[in-house]
Amino acid sequence: MTPISVTAHRAAILDSLGDPAELGIENSYRYFEDGLIIVEEGKIRALGKASELLHTLPAEVPVKQYENALIIPGFIDTHIHYPQIGMIASYGEQLLDWLENYTFPAEEKFVDKQHAQEVSETFLTELLRNGTTTALVFGTVHPESVDAFFSCAEQKNLRMIAGKVMMDRNAPQNLTDTPDSSYRDSKELIERWHGKGRLHYAVTPRFAPTSTPEQLAIAGKLLTEYDDLYMHTHLSENKNETAWVKELFPEQTGYLDVYDHHELLGKRSVFAHGVHLCEDECQRLADTDSAIAFCPTSNLFLGSGLFNLPQAEQYKIKVGMGTDVGAGTSFSMLQTLNEAYKVMQLQGKKLHPFKSFYLATLGGAQALALDQHIGNLEPGTDADFVVLDYHATPLLKYRMAQASSLEERLFVMMTLGDDRAVKHTFAMGQPVHSRDTPHKNAPQGV
Repeated sequence: MTPISVTAHRAAILDSLGDPAELGIENSYRYFEDGLIIVEEGKIRALGKASELLHTLPAEVPVKQYENALIIPGFIDTHIHYPQIGMIASYGEQLLDWLENYTFPAEEKFVDKQHAQEVSETFLTELLRNGTTTALVFGTVHPESVDAFFSCAEQKNLRMIAGKVMMDRNAPQNLTDTPDSSYRDSKELIERWHGKGRLHYAVTPRFAPTSTPEQLAIAGKLLTEYDDLYMHTHLSENKNETAWVKELFPEQTGYLDVYDHHELLGKRSVFAHGVHLCEDECQRLADTDSAIAFCPTSNLFLGSGLFNLPQAEQYKIKVGMGTDVGAGTSFSMLQTLNEAYKVMQLQGKKLHPFKSFYLATLGGAQALALDQHIGNLEPGTDADFVVLDYHATPLLKYRMAQASSLEERLFVMMTLGDDRAVKHTFAMGQPVHSRDTPHKNAPQGV
């Protein structure tokens, strides 16, 4: 009989219990100054004070202890484009010109499956290096891009969501499909990958301007034909984009109504950005249990605008964090939270550290309807977690020495931390990144 795999991890431990905006800060988190996680067969078996759990372990079970460290759930990225890693940090454009000049040329290369495989490996390595264990991911219009991505994610036993871009107009000819071909290709990918291991499929119209009404109707049809599919697209990112949607769909009352008309809203529908929403759109997102991905680094980089998080809280809209690489400028969720804080400051608001870490973990899991599996450290959930190093850099170490509370330490971590602060990343209890071990798939200029 194969022995049961049990491991234990000891450090300070933090996870979220719910949204601080609803529960209040003091009721929204769980923290153990000297905590222990016991992992069995990829699941969290127990969580609590080390003093109470250590004696329950058989003598042969190894206990890994981390000094000056904090264990949290793996970060969850609710919006990112894996084909755009090679064009991150591209200069000088706003959204529509940026797509034309940088995005489309980069995505044309993904007709080559070998290229897609190389980029997938680099992309996932970079996610894990930054402590992100689950992401909602755009492929390209090419089915090969999704096959390559899922193959790589399956090998690493990661919980990932992705889909083939549906795009039948207002794009280069070699990047467009048709309503019929997008339906056929998507069905084949769904049947090959959706629900396989820890993988999920997302129906992925790029955004309303690049899909005809016929193709958006096909997207809605796919959602009715399979259980628990995701729907992933963009919404109200840029004012010129929003005006363009109105020109293309004059019969609809607004941008969100285009998607609503084609039955694309729902529990697993995630709309990236939502920067320029009216009150009626917020109410409709809430009524349909749809979610928004808050993408501060890309919104600032492209000059798109400032997401109104208090408005989303008012309507109780589900919100997760998105890095939105490659318009986003970092894979690091810590740096993304840093920018989110500044977005709030520019609106005269604050982003509390406990709210920040909620958005990057449990909030993202709730936005993806996966909080029964990931996003916190509840016994029975998947053992996807990260070890953050309070002493990762000389400045971080020095500043942490001045911190007098957990709240302050979290704020320092999200302000000064980046990939260097991620000491270890675990997926299903297995190490998938260790900072001090060089990785053969670190970015090499693919």
